[in-house]
Parts: sequence; C-alpha cells; structure tokens
Amino acid sequence: MDSRIRKLLPLFFAVAALTIAADVKVQFNDWMTPSNPPYPHDPEFAPDGSVWYTAQRASTIGRLDPASGTFKEFKTPTPNSGPHGLTADKDGNIWYTGNAAGRIGKVDAKTGKITEYPMPDPAARDPHTPIFDAGGILWFTVQQGDMVGKLDPKTGEVKLVKAPANSRPYGIKITAGGIPVFDLFGTNKLGSIDPKTMKITEYQLPNAASRPRRIEVGKDGLVYYTDYGRGYLGRLDMETGKVEEWASPGGARSRPYGIAVRPDGGVWYAETGEEEKNMLVYFDPANKQMQTWPIPGGGGVVRHMVSAPNGDLWLADSGVGKITRVRVTR
Repeated sequence: MDSRIRKLLPLFFAVAALTIAADVKVQFNDWMTPSNPPYPHDPEFAPDGSVWYTAQRASTIGRLDPASGTFKEFKTPTPNSGPHGLTADKDGNIWYTGNAAGRIGKVDAKTGKITEYPMPDPAARDPHTPIFDAGGILWFTVQQGDMVGKLDPKTGEVKLVKAPANSRPYGIKITAGGIPVFDLFGTNKLGSIDPKTMKITEYQLPNAASRPRRIEVGKDGLVYYTDYGRGYLGRLDMETGKVEEWASPGGARSRPYGIAVRPDGGVWYAETGEEEKNMLVYFDPANKQMQTWPIPGGGGVVRHMVSAPNGDLWLADSGVGKITRVRVTR
C-alpha cells in the first residue's frame, strides 16, 4: 500500500469549551422489528420513503413503511451472513455488507431478489460499512481484514487495497469532492482514499488515545467523527489539518457512536456508554452548542444513524430491537 501520513501540528489543534443549547425540540417514534432475534444494526432511508435495516443476528434485511407501520423482511441467501451496514443506490436498491460471510449483497427493491458478490480475497472476511459515490461506485470498509474496497455494480468487479495493519477501517462517507473518507478505529487516525489510484492518506489525530468510530461530512465540508475511546466529538479540516474537539456531555465514558448530519448542517450523534440509557446529542457547528435527550427505551447501543432529506433522523436501537425516528423542531 502506498500511503502518506498527514501529521497534525499542535497549533492546528483545539479543544473547545462546551456550551449547552436550549432551543431545539425533538419527537421520538419507534417501531419494534419482527426479526428473530430482533437486532437491527444499521438503518438506511430509501428514495421511496421507506426505511431499511440490517437484522444482523437473524441474517435478514428488513424494510419498514413508516406511513403504515408495516414490515417486510428478506432472508440473505448465505446463512449466518451477519449483515452489518447498508446503503441505497439511486434506484432505491439496497446494498449490504455480509460481515460474517465475506460478501456484499444487493436487494432489488422491486422484486426482493438478492444478489451476492463474494470478496476476491479471503482475507477480506468482514466487509463492514458501504457507501455510494456520485458516480455509482460502492465503497466499503473491511474492519478486521484491514482493507478498503470498491465494487462496480455494472460489472460486479471488486477491488481491494490494504490499510495499515490493525487499523480496523470502520465508518465511511464521501466528501463533496468525491473522496471516500473513513475512520481507522484501531488507531488515532482518519483515512481517505484516492478514487483513481486507490492510494490511502492517513490523518493523525493529536491524542494517542483517540479511537474514531463513525464519521460524517458536514455541510461545511469538514469531517466530523465520534471519538469512542475518549468521549469526544471531533472535527477535521482535511485541507489544513486543523482538528477541533468538544467533550461529549456524558463525559469520558460516554462512548459516542452513531452520527449523522441533517440538511441544515446540524450534527447529531448517540452516546452509548450505558446500554440502558443511550443519549441523543445535538451539536450546532455555528455556535458550538450542544443539547442532549435520553433515547426512549434506552437505545441498546445506537451504532449508526442516518438523516432523511426532510431532516428526520433514523436510528437503529440494536439491543432493544427497534427502529427510531427523531423529528426535529424549533
């Protein structure tokens, strides 16, 4: 692997004081998934307004119609495939990672037919999180296999590149410029990959104890990450290397995890330090203020969340088997 490391100098690093906001209101609604056992891992909002999820322990992909509250579930062709992450393409088809089976799957949204694409390298045993770029290429991380890959849906071709050993590539997003950026959860680094050359660039965070787990690209073009190891929300400017961090309201053991950015630019994430009391956190990038709410039912570890075009947030409450909608008001 050809890679370079961008070291972040102390003058580019700032830890900001926390100010609590008090002007945002939210409404929670949740739906119990029918999977057996019920364990939704990741959610995704589809173009038709439906919400999909991976039922990891049941090796099932599920679809919720929020308007009617009805569910439909699709068993993966490979038994015990452990579907983990998922994302929708422009046509509304759902693509998922078979985390326990070394493959990527596609669910045809119209027919329910599932097509699977095995990894070309057995070392890529656990595809983790997928995301589409604007050109329709599917990018994904491979956590324990220490890889980043891409799949061309037109040909089914999969290309893989090695990340640093024990770096554990985790969450992944696409910048406005079309660059995939991801967490290296086993380290105190973020990474990006050149779509043409597949060269990886590493961005070292200032604190050696940082463990960035999930990632988002803000409306401002900056990269936000949840520092699971230290209980912080962080922000990286990939152009200058500047890093800012804010202590999460729940403290050092709050375990920030799933994160999403709404169309208005607001950053939202979940604190998961207590499975019986996950907290939803709002961060306003304009005034650096935060606000928190307990997630009804506890949350049971919210590992991932997404924002719909209308600004609704969708959460997968893994340990309690629910899908939650958060409607934000002012």
